[in-house]
Amino acid sequence: MKNLKKTLVAIVALAGVATAAQAGDLAAYRGQPIDLGVAKGVAYYTVDKAGFRVVATLADAESKAVRFEAVLSPGQSVVLSAPAPQGQAPVRIEISRHGDRVEVLQGAITN
Repeated sequence: MKNLKKTLVAIVALAGVATAAQAGDLAAYRGQPIDLGVAKGVAYYTVDKAGFRVVATLADAESKAVRFEAVLSPGQSVVLSAPAPQGQAPVRIEISRHGDRVEVLQGAITN
């Protein structure tokens, strides 16, 4: 009975994670808005010999900007995250390459 209860709690927790996140495909050479809560910006990728070059540029309310770049091969991912104010869940953006497709998954980090 205890194992069943633990399994049900785990399933409910996973369902919460799945509904807290939003996913979408990223098109080559076309920006997609991203939001880390404390900073907002755009992500895009280009295709070159080394792989898919993902670029994310973010700025906070004071226009302090940061740019992040990574080259992804098939099956690789990169995660951007930011802390949140006390009592709120941190925000996480995962950019993954699946073959010739790049997916952006963004949402709050939940346990």
